[in-house]
Amino acid sequence: MTVMPMPREKWTDERLDDLNAKVDKGFADTKAEFADTKVEMREGFARIEALIRSLLSAAVAIAAALIGLIAALLGVIAALIGVVAF
Repeated sequence: MTVMPMPREKWTDERLDDLNAKVDKGFADTKAEFADTKVEMREGFARIEALIRSLLSAAVAIAAALIGLIAALLGVIAALIGVVAF
């Protein structure tokens, strides 16, 4: 059987002040870490957005090239049909 130590029953003003200081420091550290994390996340999102924009531009260029290729092929087919028909 484990025996739990009895907690101190008396909290002096000095001990409460020390605890308060530790809690305040912990919250300040956590706030600073969250601020750093927010900055890192914003930078990462900015890189991803730039990548998406470049991929979208490439996709539009490829689509335009394919449309041009299809139009050229249709022109060649129409010319061949015209030559064979007459």
